[in-house]
Amino acid sequence: MKNKILIIIGREFNERVRKKSFIITTLLTPLLMIGLMLTPMLVMNITDSEQKNIVVVDDSGIVAQKLQSNDEVGFEPLLVNINDARKQFTEHFAILHIGENIMTNHRDVRLYTNSSASIGLEMSIASQIENIIEGEKLKRYNIENLPQILDEIETDVTLQSFKNEVAPDEGEKSSSSIVATVIAYILSFILYMFLLIYGAMVMQSVIEEKNNRVLEVMVSSVRPFQMMLGKILGVASVAVVQVVIWGVLVFGVAFFAIPLIIPDDMSNAMSMMQQGASPETLSAAANVELLQAVTALTDPIYISKIIIGLLLFVVGGFLLYAAMFAAVGSAVDNAQDAQQLQTPITLPIILALIVMLSVINDPTSNIAFWFSMIPFTSPIVMMARIPYDIPIWEIAVSVTLLYATFVATVWLASKIYRVGILMHGKKPTFKELWKWMRYKY
Repeated sequence: MKNKILIIIGREFNERVRKKSFIITTLLTPLLMIGLMLTPMLVMNITDSEQKNIVVVDDSGIVAQKLQSNDEVGFEPLLVNINDARKQFTEHFAILHIGENIMTNHRDVRLYTNSSASIGLEMSIASQIENIIEGEKLKRYNIENLPQILDEIETDVTLQSFKNEVAPDEGEKSSSSIVATVIAYILSFILYMFLLIYGAMVMQSVIEEKNNRVLEVMVSSVRPFQMMLGKILGVASVAVVQVVIWGVLVFGVAFFAIPLIIPDDMSNAMSMMQQGASPETLSAAANVELLQAVTALTDPIYISKIIIGLLLFVVGGFLLYAAMFAAVGSAVDNAQDAQQLQTPITLPIILALIVMLSVINDPTSNIAFWFSMIPFTSPIVMMARIPYDIPIWEIAVSVTLLYATFVATVWLASKIYRVGILMHGKKPTFKELWKWMRYKY
């Protein structure tokens, strides 16, 4: 039995690994992920938008002269009627009307645009007006040297985050919520794509072999359960190879590429931060948030934990869903008929992705904990929690439940598989699938 399963695993593995598409996606996916992270920042830095001219009609006489123009927007205060301004200045980007009672009615502000305005521009204008009104209100208290006092009390707090692990000889372990959040997003979407793409790959493979009557020939020498298990494990081994390759690339970037591009002063600041240095002792130019992010990305224990977790949940999640996709593929004759039957399978995956957004806001909440324990949602949800350094026992329990559920699912799916692969010309209903699972062999 083992030899037959190994032959099927080898066949499925070789068929996919030798394809050019596998090599290309394996090497390009990490680069694509990095590109998706860096592109928005590059676009924001490269984009050189023209200054937008805005005519300001200020009926209150308080705000207009205090508005500050910048590279994004230029303010042009004018003493005109708002209705005349809207008709006359149609070539300007917009007309900003500030009502006479702006000090008491903060909604008495309108922006009439002659083209589309971005939400960032609107927030920037509103922020300036808010600061001006707040300053005018403070002046009513007749406080001497008010601008100087405001400058002196303005405070920029730099928060350093450390894991509360009492190990004086090893220093303090820095953590970065920014890095954890970014990694959680990336890992969750990787699991989402793996479960859907590779699960659908198993289903499509079963449908093709069923239509080609290959399974009818194989069933004479191999039991249906062996065929299904071999196919699932074969495709799973492909996923494992991809994760391992990605892990090697991540380790290479983290421990060889990043240290080479880090300036010496930042490297020294990172060492001081790991030893518990206060912000005052760091370089004045040091960005503490950036230091924490780079420190986390170059921590071998942190990176190893993430890669091991990714490997466990990619394999476990795929095995669980591949068994169900294989059962669906065996029950139908074409991909169109499979759409209805695979809907109950894809819903938990989509639900897990939605819950992931809540997990990132609070990785220790009850909804985050329980959805990371439910096997059908745990692969995605737990991978969103692992970057936040959750307790090891939670990961262990989640992995145990996931693989135990896979065993039970394979047993049930194999009952559908052994009946479905020999059925042709009829689309089964959910009631018939339930009947197939209750057959005794």
